[in-house]
Amino acid sequence: MTKVDHVLAVVAVKDLTEGRAWYTKLFGREPDNNPMESLIEWQVRDGGWVQVTEDAERAGHGMLNLALSDLDEGVREVRGRGLEPGEIIEANKGVRLCPLADPDDNRIQLVGSFRVEY
Repeated sequence: MTKVDHVLAVVAVKDLTEGRAWYTKLFGREPDNNPMESLIEWQVRDGGWVQVTEDAERAGHGMLNLALSDLDEGVREVRGRGLEPGEIIEANKGVRLCPLADPDDNRIQLVGSFRVEY
């Protein structure tokens, strides 16, 4: 396979206006791109993007894991923006998880202590 330059995680929502408001709170800023009427994007890393698209049929079935450099601070920031993450749990091998759901019930997992090798 040719080298992959970008990874694009796609989350479907019923209403793009509502989705935009919620994900703007999650990321703490407006989207970086609005390439088409039904799609907005946030660049979360070099080559790493989260796309939010309006697709009522697929909405609510997504899963998105966001590995944070400081989970406790990330959870405080998200709460400060008016979102309601769950409690942080100790998962396995030092990994910590904090669940969150968008208005369509897509599951977002904030991840602490992620490593490439365990």
